[in-house]
Amino acid sequence: MHVLIVSLIGYLFGCLHGSQVVGKYKKMDIKNAGVKNSGASNTTILLGWRYGVLVALIDIFKATLSILLVLYLLESRGITGPAQTLLVYINALFIIVGHNHPITMKFSGGKGTASLVGILLAIDWKIAIIGIGILLFFTMATDYLVVGVLFMYVSFLVTTFLFFGIEPTLVVVLLSIMSIMKHMDNYKRIINKEETKISSMFRKEP
Repeated sequence: MHVLIVSLIGYLFGCLHGSQVVGKYKKMDIKNAGVKNSGASNTTILLGWRYGVLVALIDIFKATLSILLVLYLLESRGITGPAQTLLVYINALFIIVGHNHPITMKFSGGKGTASLVGILLAIDWKIAIIGIGILLFFTMATDYLVVGVLFMYVSFLVTTFLFFGIEPTLVVVLLSIMSIMKHMDNYKRIINKEETKISSMFRKEP
């Protein structure tokens, strides 16, 4: 029952898309424009970095709020320790599932990067600092966000194993596979030298 509840909470929070909020305000279907993605990076390409940041903040903090709510509910029921940790990671998994496959967008959403940042912030500040630091380092070093995202997932995998053991790590393995599959087109565009670079995104003004 607890697994079902935390999964449902995660999915419903995941379905709340920053790009839908901004898209309605700007009267633009962000999902079906640009590189055909509903995340912050495509919003930045289409509308400039200010709107991209707004979408990212919404997608980050919906994940953080979901996990904080789950933690409150679990602790109110006396569920702590490894059992609590695993349930939090299951909640995190379904936040990303909801973001990537939201019922509000006919099950075709984003790629979950900003939401993963929110997840890291809620799970453990040390994991968050390491993961976000690695994301920024590899993104800036290569000028490709998708490369930074890949290494952030690797970091999340390693730190989860070191901090919490094998069961939560298996959840991160699923998250990593989902991310790789979602970003496959980005990897192909990098190979073909067609991927949009971070530096060019931030030159665009709204």
